[in-house]
Amino acid sequence: MSASTFASQRIPATVRRSLVATRSAWLQLGEQARFMGKTVFSLIDVVVYYRGELLRQVAAMSLGTGSLAVVGGTVAVMTFLTMSSSGALASEGYNQLSNIGVEALTGFASAFANTRLVTPCTASFAFAATIGAGATAQLGAMRINEEIDALEVMGIRPIAYLASTRVAAGVIVAIPLYCVALILGYSATRLVTIFFYGQSGGVYDHYFSTFFIPADAVRSFIVAIAMVIIIMLVHTYYGFNARGGPVGVGEAVGRAVRASLIAAVLVIMFVTLAIYGQTGIFNFAG
Repeated sequence: MSASTFASQRIPATVRRSLVATRSAWLQLGEQARFMGKTVFSLIDVVVYYRGELLRQVAAMSLGTGSLAVVGGTVAVMTFLTMSSSGALASEGYNQLSNIGVEALTGFASAFANTRLVTPCTASFAFAATIGAGATAQLGAMRINEEIDALEVMGIRPIAYLASTRVAAGVIVAIPLYCVALILGYSATRLVTIFFYGQSGGVYDHYFSTFFIPADAVRSFIVAIAMVIIIMLVHTYYGFNARGGPVGVGEAVGRAVRASLIAAVLVIMFVTLAIYGQTGIFNFAG
């Protein structure tokens, strides 16, 4: 009996399965990192060789073929989520602040929380569930129909042509969509505070304009762009490597949405910490 066989017999089956699962997870993580790194570096090829495909993807995600299904759906989902989350912020903020007699600072809560946290997180959910999931489904269908293999045979770089173009197009399309999300977030908070809780519009606008920092809105766009990049990288990876026919494509979409939401929240947290630091500069005194 060899030493390796003897050692394998001494290791319990549950431990062996755990070791195999851990090794498989690390290998998959390394494969994802390799794919994402190659996708990012291939953005140069997109600018040089595949500008036409980039424009086609931007048109497909914005005003081109299927605009009512793609952008209309994205705008509708983002509108509902943003107004819901910002309305909840206004409701909870007003009620909690009223407990200590400073409900007038609800405008501050909107200017501070909507810009730095609520809107980026809400936009990530809407983006992953619409454009990101659509990219995974498209690439997955191309994979099971062997269209990606056909591109390789034709001498076209599939990662640059399919994944990198969608990442760049997603960033381009996300910028105006995020503008809409910010505007809707501010408007929903003001609407709920004034019309449902009866606060004076002048009081709300005074505290909102006092604490609103335009530079924070610019930084919020930086957070949103980083979030969109990681969402599109995750979705293109799962779509590019889909297996198992139509059922496999559906499973890939589900896994991509789950993974992209987790990754987006982590990116928002780390980028926010990098921009604003561990603590914000805010002094409250009566």
